Amino acid sequence: MKPPLRIYRYLPPPSQRAPCALTIGNFDGVHLGHQAILSRVRREAQARGLTPAVMTFEPHPREYFAALNQRPELAPTRIFGLRDKLSALARAGIERVVVERFNARLAGMSANAFIEDLLVNGLQTRWLLVGEDFRYGARRSGDIDLLREAGLRHGFDVHTLSDVTDRQGHRISSSEVRTALAVGDLARAQDLLGHRFHISGHVIHGQKLGRTLGYPTMNLRVAPRCAARSGIYVVRVLGLGDAPRPAVASLGVRPTVEDHGRVLLESHLLDGPADAYGKLVRIEFLHKLRDEEKFPDLPSLTAAIAEDARNARAYFAVHGL
Repeated sequence: MKPPLRIYRYLPPPSQRAPCALTIGNFDGVHLGHQAILSRVRREAQARGLTPAVMTFEPHPREYFAALNQRPELAPTRIFGLRDKLSALARAGIERVVVERFNARLAGMSANAFIEDLLVNGLQTRWLLVGEDFRYGARRSGDIDLLREAGLRHGFDVHTLSDVTDRQGHRISSSEVRTALAVGDLARAQDLLGHRFHISGHVIHGQKLGRTLGYPTMNLRVAPRCAARSGIYVVRVLGLGDAPRPAVASLGVRPTVEDHGRVLLESHLLDGPADAYGKLVRIEFLHKLRDEEKFPDLPSLTAAIAEDARNARAYFAVHGL
């Protein structure tokens, strides 16, 4: 039985600190490249009697600097919300995650303070794995050489991992996953992720418009700047019983009926309604049907939903769940 994942919004208190094998990164999507890193951390931790640990950041550092410089268009989209990222890290065998808030204090921290305050004193790092181009500290002043010098002084080993590539030799990266999702290429995204793209969350109450139209939906809030392209998708729903449920879903801002721009994921179960409010569900994206559209009236919207449901049923008739 795997130990439970311990999550810290700040450095662990002194009484809960333990020597660890650590890796550092944003880990958006926890794609196959990330999984290779996490697998090595887990193996080294087991071999050395250490806790496998991850330090990640919220918000993404690029998101922080985009806001600071009033350039929101430079902020990266998000493959995963925090819940899905943490779940994936737990499945990869990580036992401790420190979600370090990326703010002015962290952005202005010197490279030496980053090493001594966070890695040495805060996390008791004994073994560290980072990418070959890892930079840290104010103005990205810290590099691998400085880490290795500090490791000799403080007693931790520093290792680097080169890029992980796909079958065609292309680097696997979060940027590549975002590009695939932005154009609706779910197959390419799955090849890079090693799993289906999905969104998890608690089902919330909506406006009940789908019920009025004859197509009741389960509504999930979506993290800001979701990487997936808005549109209509064939999906399967997990968390409403032992077996997955077939569904058709709309990811977007509901342009026909709303104008405030909030992104929602609305899923209509094809095999009948469920008592889902408040439940934690996982929506796995299987196939993109079409882009999101704004219709002139509700009858046109209803006809489009009916066609989407027919196309989703046809997909499941061929491919199953």
